[in-house]
Amino acid sequence: MSNQIKATVREAQGSGASRRLRQAGQVPAVVYGAGQEAQAIALNHKEMFFALEKESFFTQVLKLDVDGKVLDVIVRDYQMHPVKRQVQHIDFQAVDLSQPLRMRIPVRVVNAEKSHAVKLQSGRVSLLANVVDVIVNPQNIPAELELDCENVVAGDILHLSDIKYPEGVVSTALKRNSNLAIATVIGKKR
Repeated sequence: MSNQIKATVREAQGSGASRRLRQAGQVPAVVYGAGQEAQAIALNHKEMFFALEKESFFTQVLKLDVDGKVLDVIVRDYQMHPVKRQVQHIDFQAVDLSQPLRMRIPVRVVNAEKSHAVKLQSGRVSLLANVVDVIVNPQNIPAELELDCENVVAGDILHLSDIKYPEGVVSTALKRNSNLAIATVIGKKR
């Protein structure tokens, strides 16, 4: 999917209007931020349903075309129906590409299979948190943060400072001098 999303302004608001939108194959949404008032919009349900299944959809700046006016936005929140496979609502935040942005970026473990803990100690690396709060330039948001586990042994605890942060990405917890645990290594010690 490209990062361009077509939307239309919706005049009718409320639960009844939202229900009618969903029945017509649309998703009610709202876009706010960047010094503008919140604006109620409607999106194509099928397009949004499949876009929300991709992790990269949440870690990129999207172009939202609202009746010809293009905004740079990120997805802040969304709600799904508890039983049906239906998107109920999406919140977009308009962003200024020249200002740093606070986001939650997923963490991926790399090289765990090469580590001493996994190869020789029958261990595994368990993430304590799947995402990390960071401050990042909207122009280069990473799709994920890598936690290299090649040199770990059983009993190790990995912290936020062990993650490889790309240029221009800063952990909000590390900025506050709080080096939280992000993963543990489980296995048989020798």
